[in-house]
Amino acid sequence: MKMIVDDKIPFIQEHLRLLADEVVALNGASIGAADVRDADALIVRTRTRCDESLLKGSKVQFIATATIGFDHIDTDYLERAGIAWTSCPGCNAASVAQYVESSLLLLQQEKELSFHDTTIGIVGCGHVGSKVRTVAERLGMRVLICDPLLGNPDFVPLSVIEHDADIITFHVPLTREGTHATWHMADEAFFQRLRKTPYIINTSRGGVVDNTALLTAIQQGRVRDAIIDVWEGEPHLNVELLRRVFIGTPHIAGYSADGKTNADNMVIDALCRHFGLPHPDKVLPPKLPASFHYTGSPLELYNPMRDSEALKANPMRFEDLRNHYPLRREYFDV
Repeated sequence: MKMIVDDKIPFIQEHLRLLADEVVALNGASIGAADVRDADALIVRTRTRCDESLLKGSKVQFIATATIGFDHIDTDYLERAGIAWTSCPGCNAASVAQYVESSLLLLQQEKELSFHDTTIGIVGCGHVGSKVRTVAERLGMRVLICDPLLGNPDFVPLSVIEHDADIITFHVPLTREGTHATWHMADEAFFQRLRKTPYIINTSRGGVVDNTALLTAIQQGRVRDAIIDVWEGEPHLNVELLRRVFIGTPHIAGYSADGKTNADNMVIDALCRHFGLPHPDKVLPPKLPASFHYTGSPLELYNPMRDSEALKANPMRFEDLRNHYPLRREYFDV
């Protein structure tokens, strides 16, 4: 068996070599049809577009993306071609919630945000949004949730969030069709409808928030500030928007080592089920260095301002900062 794997998926290659005769690690954005022609399985991230142009005529029978999102997977083509696929829903949900919590704590410290006087609107209450809800409630915020797909009578329409929220945070997949399509959900009209001057947080997909409209809304004072981890046109982002936002990071909200090993294990589980392979040991995240001293502040474990400062210093390093991300843990493992 031959597997092709994105070389930036950490911790997984040693375990894959226990399962396959040949494991070839390649840059995800550069994986081409010639690379996968004689491969049985393909393990990717968001930078590999898995469609007919890549897969036609290949031996590939199974694709796993080590990510929550799968808009880079042409699922219609895969179904027609008889190629099985899987994603990793929820794998890095706790990591994204950590990013949001740390960002909220920075708003409290640097923008004098009072949690007990703040209403947060959470758009999307799946794996990530539900964990962000727990964070917000623990911090003492009033929480409004919009997710029409879940049909919860306690949830509210987006119009209520537009009217009442001091912070609006997006946790939805990127969809372009249907009644509840999310592409440019936050567009010029959305920003015009805001009754307050909220903070905007986007850790979902870049296209959920119209980046040009957001920049205009900030410039015109309709949005107080923004925390943006995902961008339209990645890795080529709106540099002026990056310069203006409170926190701007290179799509790394879900990049904790814990989230990455969760994805690794979900990929390996799916591979073993599909091919009937014996299961190797679980992938475990590395421990924090012995020199790390933790006194209990979440910002000691992760401070997104460091990632923001690195990206703002050199926006051209977007991919490099993602591909060479330092060790980050969600908790202190003694």
